[in-house]
Amino acid sequence: MTDSSMNGQGVVDRGEPANRPVAGGGAMSAVEIYTDGACSGNPGPGGWAAVLVYGNQQREISGGAVNTTNQRMELTAVCEALKQLKRPCRVVLYSDSAYVVNCFRQKWYVSWRKNGWKNSKGDPVQNRDLWEALLAQVERHQVTFAKVKGHAGVAMNERCDELARAAVPR
Repeated sequence: MTDSSMNGQGVVDRGEPANRPVAGGGAMSAVEIYTDGACSGNPGPGGWAAVLVYGNQQREISGGAVNTTNQRMELTAVCEALKQLKRPCRVVLYSDSAYVVNCFRQKWYVSWRKNGWKNSKGDPVQNRDLWEALLAQVERHQVTFAKVKGHAGVAMNERCDELARAAVPR
């Protein structure tokens, strides 16, 4: 799955890595991760899923929560996927969540940290617990966030959607 194989299939923009190179340098494994979250009602029962691709290996993970929001499930999917990586990696992370992608592409987290986890309106940042957990994971790797159009025929994104919906507690 190269970048060129995705052209015309819903990948909007890859952007730049969200963080600096990982300390220690050396060759890092390249991993592609696709994530998605789903919620039946918002709030309501929800599910999350990720597909990790390393070379010709693929791993699917998913989970759910009884009372949550779609944004929490999107964040959980990314965090749980990055937790699966045993050592620092170069990651291209594909998500259809503007909430997740824009945070890293526009570096919202820098202002949040500087302002004591308050947003631009001075209100507490929603889902702070998950953002802090996710930032800890992102800082371990070289992560590039790529926006994917949801339900646009991107096979791995469609698979994540299917897995996330199946993980919603009934």
